[in-house]
Amino acid sequence: MSKVLIIGAGGVAGVVVQKCAKLPEVFSEIHLASRTLSKCQALQEKAGKDRVVGVYQVDADDAAEVAELIRGINPSLVINVALPYQDLPIMDACLETGVHYLDTANYEPKDEAKFEYSWQWAYQDKFKEKGLMALLGAGFDPGVTNVFTAYAAKHYFDEVHYLDIVDCNGGDHGQAFATNFNPEINIREITQRGKYWENGEWHETDPISVRKDLDYPNVGVRPSYLLFHEELESLVKHFPTIKRARFWMTFGDQYLTHLRVLENVGMTSIEPVEFEGKKIVPLEFLKAVLPNPGSLAEGYTGKTCIGTYVTGMKDGKEKTIFIYNNCDHAETNKEVGAQAVSYTTGVPAMIAASLMLQGEWMKPGVWNMEQFDPDEFMNRLNQYGLPWHVQECDKPFEK
Repeated sequence: MSKVLIIGAGGVAGVVVQKCAKLPEVFSEIHLASRTLSKCQALQEKAGKDRVVGVYQVDADDAAEVAELIRGINPSLVINVALPYQDLPIMDACLETGVHYLDTANYEPKDEAKFEYSWQWAYQDKFKEKGLMALLGAGFDPGVTNVFTAYAAKHYFDEVHYLDIVDCNGGDHGQAFATNFNPEINIREITQRGKYWENGEWHETDPISVRKDLDYPNVGVRPSYLLFHEELESLVKHFPTIKRARFWMTFGDQYLTHLRVLENVGMTSIEPVEFEGKKIVPLEFLKAVLPNPGSLAEGYTGKTCIGTYVTGMKDGKEKTIFIYNNCDHAETNKEVGAQAVSYTTGVPAMIAASLMLQGEWMKPGVWNMEQFDPDEFMNRLNQYGLPWHVQECDKPFEK
């Protein structure tokens, strides 16, 4: 039994809080903090004050303020589901106070649309020397897709050669334009250049310029576009036999039309502009006027399909499998009042936290999900709402 502090109170945090609250034998005491106290209080009411015993206002950009909060609570683990900009201050606070750390997305600087693991991997020695563990990217992608790869490597292949991670949201929220997670983070991710790994080096593409129409189980054919995603960086490092690794995400024509218009008129820019005597960031203003992703759950229909195509060698022969999950927006709304994109990120974070607290995934240092034995995590996906399937493929993913 362990005390945890969850930082963040958005859609993903709502799932993490409720899922942790249902496991008092693992998460004996839950504390919740965010910049906006009222959001914490609303989640506390939803999960129950007997489970979420404390709520707090905190500026997660301020490592000293986070450290002061941690000292007052004395948790075993901090679950960071705040913004990626805040990863490093929260990691610094955990180091200062001697607490384990988990997040769902890697660090990126606020003033540059760029994300990579180098900043967090640099903390390896600091965490190791203090006997603390930091687990990075414990969502779905990154997160579950990393574990899918490790599971495939352990049980299906002698050597992994090709990875294609695919992320399809086949749902309909009825909005003209909305993002399924934090608009600021989502749009920064999509509008930067694509990147993939092949033959020992990174190759770049123009944003949303490479398209494949892919057939997703229980969803159908959807246009899918090559992006850079952080799990590619860790997977090619930890599976050096990989010859090529790519990431694909679906976008509808209407979504892309809106995005191009917003980009053309400067609304996706992260460069401050002068407005009525004040500096504002256009993308931050856009975030304020777009629908809150946490509000999309009611009436959201359809399913997601996220998975990993893996091609490699087994007993001297090439084979390909597809490991994937389908998640239904209406079902997740019924269970926890969240749409499936929040659910597929929040459930893995809870599972990874439980494995850390129970000592099954626990070693000092900074780690990615694929660096641990995948089997129990895969079992718990089935147990806690994200059942997975393995499809044997007749041919490799299209090259």
